[in-house]
Amino acid sequence: MKLQEQVKEYITSQPEPKRSDMQELQRIILNIIPACKLWFLDGKDDTGKTVSNPNIGYGLQTLTYADGKTKEFYQIGISANKTGISVYILGINDKTYLVKTFGKSIGKASVTGYCIKFKTLKDINLDVLETAIRYGIENTRIKN
Repeated sequence: MKLQEQVKEYITSQPEPKRSDMQELQRIILNIIPACKLWFLDGKDDTGKTVSNPNIGYGLQTLTYADGKTKEFYQIGISANKTGISVYILGINDKTYLVKTFGKSIGKASVTGYCIKFKTLKDINLDVLETAIRYGIENTRIKN
């Protein structure tokens, strides 16, 4: 199955309103980085065991680990979870930045060092979420 088909199938398999919210998130992200690399991780490890929720990734950055090894990975990710949706903003060095900058103004969301989790888009300030996504993209190397 092609990557775009996997992403579409994953989004359309979600119940409403999660499906519409994920479609809107994808529209917002692709509006910010239209020609980005698209990713789909099915949440399974090499043995086929489920280790996380499936997620869609957008963009490309090179992560550098403490041992000096590098790995290409996405910049922004979205994933459905039991209670709503998670937006991952990866590659930000300051793990307190999202909480300090967006935690109080984003609305009904849980904000950590790299994740903004909420039940539905109507519970949050979309302008604030978009600003957080733009910050994440601008602060990682984009290689479209």
